[in-house]
Amino acid sequence: MGMATLYDLIAELRREHTTPSAARTLDMVVAELGETRDNLRQALQRLEERPVPLGGRAVLDELAARARLEGVDDLSVPYTRTELREISEPVDSSQVGIALLLGGSALLLVGLAAAAFIAGLLKLIHG
Repeated sequence: MGMATLYDLIAELRREHTTPSAARTLDMVVAELGETRDNLRQALQRLEERPVPLGGRAVLDELAARARLEGVDDLSVPYTRTELREISEPVDSSQVGIALLLGGSALLLVGLAAAAFIAGLLKLIHG
């Protein structure tokens, strides 16, 4: 079948298991994937604590096995810029001051290095 995504596997299981309990179980998985950034292992761990429809555990086990074979059971989706902004700690004025001092000293060192290079180059040319 080639490289299947996690959602391809879920769609495949929906076609194979057409019972309402299997559909509800897979809906629960998709909802948990939204909470775990598409990490199936974490989603299944969260579902361990919740009741699933009758026969749903077998569907979950089959999904876990197929995902493991395809290598899509433990994915981690990177955060978006908005999410990163939301979870980042606010920057206080002391951190800004430290950043300015470090940036200024780095700029000073680059300037001194450039001056030394130019002085050496002029000495070679004229001397």
